[in-house]
Amino acid sequence: MSSSQTSTALPERISISLTVNGETRHLDVLPWTVLLDLLRDHLGLTGTKKGCDHGQCGACTVILDGRRINSCMVFAVMKDGAEITTVEGLAKDGALHPLQQAFIDHDAFQCGYCTPGQLCSGVALIKEGRAHTRDEIREFMSGNLCRCGAYTNIVDAIEQVLGSNAEAGQ
Repeated sequence: MSSSQTSTALPERISISLTVNGETRHLDVLPWTVLLDLLRDHLGLTGTKKGCDHGQCGACTVILDGRRINSCMVFAVMKDGAEITTVEGLAKDGALHPLQQAFIDHDAFQCGYCTPGQLCSGVALIKEGRAHTRDEIREFMSGNLCRCGAYTNIVDAIEQVLGSNAEAGQ
């Protein structure tokens, strides 16, 4: 190697452990791997969508330790030990999550690209218990964009599940 050439070694992979959709996964990742790419490229969970890659559209929303996050903005190595739910993990034992069913009931998706992020965000919103009105639902879901404009139907679906939870005493 000549003096004008330098050798730059890639950083070592870092071992992390994540619980993804109820399954513990041990992975070796490069330090700059974002959670979105880990889910899609390393684990094959392609339901989570890559939209803007800047945390502005919400297509990549997943539930991390009970909170909704934009997975394109989080380095995977920073979440070692975390519990993650993606859209693939919402249904249980072959039964749709109530919000998934409500999306179908209210035709709350058109092209479907934003739907996984909308669903994960909506599920976390319902668990947060802070939204009680249509305006509050709209405000708390404002980080999830829909190019097709299905917002009214999305709010209807979330409102249906919130109403069901209130009737069930949850």
